[in-house]
Amino acid sequence: MKYTELSPSALAAEYDKVLAEFEGWKAKGLKLNMARGKPGKQQLALSTELLSVLTDPADCVDEGIDARNYGELCGLPCARQFFAELLGCKSSQVFAGGNASLTLMYDTVSKAMTHGMLHSERPWCREEGLKWLCPAPGYDRHFKITESFGFELITVPMTPTGPDMDLVEELIRDPKVKGMWNVPKYSNPDGIVYSDETVRRLASMKPAAPDFLLIWDNAYCVHGFDGAYVPFADILSLCAQYGNADMVIEYASTSKITLPGAGIACFACSEANLAYLQKLMDVQLISYDKINQLRHVRFLRDKAHTLALMEKHAAILKPKFDRVVSILEREIAPLGLAEWNRPKGGYFVSVNTLPGLAKRTVALVKEAGVVMTGAGATFPYGKDPNDSNIRVAPSLPPVEELEQAMEIFCCCLKLAALEQCREQ
Repeated sequence: MKYTELSPSALAAEYDKVLAEFEGWKAKGLKLNMARGKPGKQQLALSTELLSVLTDPADCVDEGIDARNYGELCGLPCARQFFAELLGCKSSQVFAGGNASLTLMYDTVSKAMTHGMLHSERPWCREEGLKWLCPAPGYDRHFKITESFGFELITVPMTPTGPDMDLVEELIRDPKVKGMWNVPKYSNPDGIVYSDETVRRLASMKPAAPDFLLIWDNAYCVHGFDGAYVPFADILSLCAQYGNADMVIEYASTSKITLPGAGIACFACSEANLAYLQKLMDVQLISYDKINQLRHVRFLRDKAHTLALMEKHAAILKPKFDRVVSILEREIAPLGLAEWNRPKGGYFVSVNTLPGLAKRTVALVKEAGVVMTGAGATFPYGKDPNDSNIRVAPSLPPVEELEQAMEIFCCCLKLAALEQCREQ
C-alpha cells in the first residue's frame, strides 16, 4: 500500500519501523561507495596483461615509428586506426590522445574560447551572453565545463529516444547558442540510446551560430551488458551528408574498457576541423603518451577483440545491475515512491523519486554510510527542478556490498517519503 493511503496511526507505525531500520544501518558504521561509475576490481583484472604487453625495446616500434620518442602529434597511426574502427569513421579524422576524453572536451571548449572554432568570426571570449544546450538528466562534468567558461546552461529534457528535439530545433535559432552536450549511447545516467530519428535530426540541424559545436561524447560505444552489441550510426558521415561536416566533434576512450587511470582517449572530426585544431595543439604539446597508445593497440587489437573483452565486462556488470533493479522492485515499486530505468548498457541506474525526495534521501544515505552522487548533479548548476533524480552507480562495489548499499538506499527513500507525509 502507498504511504499516502495510510491512516495516521498506520503512518506513525510505519515511520517508527523504518526509522528503527535506519538507526540499525547507522550503527553498523559502514563505508560503502556508489558515487561514480568506476569499474570494480574484477573488471580491472581483465586488463592486467596490458601492463606487460611491451617487454622489449623492439616492441616499441610500430610501422617504423618509435613510440618512445618525440613526434606524431595526432597519435600513432595504429591508435588512430583502432579508434576509427571502433567509431566507424576514417583514421584521418581521428586524434589519439591521453587517458581522458574529458580533458580533450575541456580543451576543445577552451580553444574555442581563446581562438574560436573553424567557422567562428571571433574567439568566443569576445562574445557576450553565450549559451549551451544540456540534455538532462545528464553528465555533471559536462555541465561544469561549460559553466566554468561562463555559458548560460539551458536544460533540454531527455525523452525515451534522446533529447527533446522539438525544443532543440527551436533553441538553436538563437545565435548565442554555441553548442550542445550529447551522450548518445547508454546516456549518463538514464541509459538511453538515441533513436535513429533523433540522430538524423541532430545531424541535419541548421543552427543560427555558424560555429555551433555538437559535442558527441560516445563514452559507452561498446559498453552494452544485456544482449548483443548494438551498432550505431557514424555521426561524422551523417553530419557531412547534411552539409554539417564541421559541426560535430566525437569523443571516446578506453576508460571503462581497460584501466580508467591509464587508458587512451580520442576525438574524431572532419579533416578540416582536425587540421585547424592540430595547428592550435602544436603549440601546446609534442605528443601524448605513445607508449600507452601502442600497448593498448597491442592488447585490444581491433574492434572484434575489444567486443570480446566487453562481453567479459558484461558478465561482471549485469548481475550487479539486475540486483539493483530487483531490490528496487521488491522494496520501492509496491509503495509507488519512484520509477527507474532498466538499462542495457552504460554504468548507471537513474532513479526518479516522487518530487521533493532526492536530496533528503541522499543525505540520509550518506548519514548511514553510503556515498552517492549528490542529488541534483545530473542537472545544470546542480539544480534538479523536481528534486527527484538520483544516479545509482552499481559497478564498483562487490555484489554483497552493493546489496547492503541498496537496502540502505531503499530504507532512506522510505524514510524521506514518510517524513514528507508527516509534514503534509
